[in-house]
Amino acid sequence: MRKYALPASLVISALVLSIFPACVKSMSPEQLKASIEVVDVQSKWMARTYQPWPPKLVLVPTISFRIKNTSDKPLNYVNFNAIFKFRDDQENLGDNFLAAIRQTPVLPGELSQVITLTSNFGVEGKSLASFKDNPQWRVVICKLFIQSKGSVHVPFGEFEVSRTIDFKEPEPVGTEPKQENK
Repeated sequence: MRKYALPASLVISALVLSIFPACVKSMSPEQLKASIEVVDVQSKWMARTYQPWPPKLVLVPTISFRIKNTSDKPLNYVNFNAIFKFRDDQENLGDNFLAAIRQTPVLPGELSQVITLTSNFGVEGKSLASFKDNPQWRVVICKLFIQSKGSVHVPFGEFEVSRTIDFKEPEPVGTEPKQENK
């Protein structure tokens, strides 16, 4: 009769999991929602692509915020996912996933650094002026999801993106009238 030995890695893994069960336990959606407050929310449109000739400007929606730790434990390993879509559309315009809080945890009662999520797709025009009458430049909603330590993605809010544009076209070059030398 042949005896089989368990691999050492399996034995060590079982031992670690039995001694440190908290290291693999994820937060429930309710615990995650109760431990985080989203504050200082700002949104705008930023230039993803700009070229003067042929004229092309692609603006993308962006949201930035900070989180406040409302729990009694440090928060780390927190991921954010933003889904950007036009209001009343079923299809997503774009998204952004960010593993934001890693090495330095957010201590109880403290605020995080500013977290910025920018859509990977946006609206194309020829110049800033072309966006005033562009029917594709409509109201965008950002759905924010939060995840921590293997938890499910928890819906954390819906924010309307401001129509503020954070981009200034450069001044044209070489358009000054020539002066004649006399």
